[in-house]
Amino acid sequence: MEFAAILDTAGGEKRTASSADEENEMWTTAEIPSQEGKNVIVTGANTGIGYETALALYLAGANVTLACRDQGKAQQAKAKMEQRSGPGSLGIGVLDLADLDSVSLFAETYLQQHTQLDVLVNNAGVGTPPAGKTRQGWEYTFGVNFLGPFALTGRLYPLLEATPGSRVVTVSSFAYARGAIDFDNLKSEKGYDAGREYGQNKLADLMFTIELDRRVHAQGHQVVSIAAQPGANSTEITRHSTEEQVAAMKERFGGFMEPWQGALPSLYAAVSSEATAGNLYEPHENGFKGYPAKADIQAVALDETVAKRLWDLAEEATGVVYPA
Repeated sequence: MEFAAILDTAGGEKRTASSADEENEMWTTAEIPSQEGKNVIVTGANTGIGYETALALYLAGANVTLACRDQGKAQQAKAKMEQRSGPGSLGIGVLDLADLDSVSLFAETYLQQHTQLDVLVNNAGVGTPPAGKTRQGWEYTFGVNFLGPFALTGRLYPLLEATPGSRVVTVSSFAYARGAIDFDNLKSEKGYDAGREYGQNKLADLMFTIELDRRVHAQGHQVVSIAAQPGANSTEITRHSTEEQVAAMKERFGGFMEPWQGALPSLYAAVSSEATAGNLYEPHENGFKGYPAKADIQAVALDETVAKRLWDLAEEATGVVYPA
């Protein structure tokens, strides 16, 4: 099954429209306040939404680390961004979310080189690739889209907590609404279904965001945990799909947005004073297209019992235990 399976996870009926306020229906990068002096990490920053997110923050003055699996592609992206002569700075870090050792090394290096981290954007992810496993033996998309970002955030958490006003932005998808966490199939014990797995791990991302917010508040910490989902976009996430499948998706969603617009919910969550912890921001037109707005989170993502079980599993799987 290919990326077109996400058509099913998106739901056949129209979802409740986002509760977009009039003032932020047209929110764009022009609204980003100066990010001078702020340190930012964007994972998967060499292409698509990650590239546009990193570029916008660099142009706003931030010191942005492009955290990418392929150093060569990261260098190419950095050179392209620098042609815009932004007031910020750009750095590169090699990060393979399919390998928890790589996550650990990246975080350790960053902690040694920086004394603050204002924004972590957990953007990198995969769509519906062929069946595979991470280096530690987890189903590939679950490992890359959830366990890797969980471990990365946890290893960087002390620096985030030490930085006033810090934020963690985790990218989910509208496919979360049809997801379910199957704790007995996280290593493909019962087989692999691309669309099912994608919905599951994007649900896990949203549950992680909300559970992290609960734990931050319980500890009296100040880190802000927010989720974003980009809607329907023309990016490399469709690279495992045929032309016919892509055409079907375009028809279902009324066309695709360009990556710069798909990046707006992530950017809004990262910098807007109106974006609040524990919420999900998405395109205002039914979550598929438009400008950033707060979403009505579906009940499946609000199950605290499942979220706590998922958190415990992630800590055991990654060896990363968040500060109590």
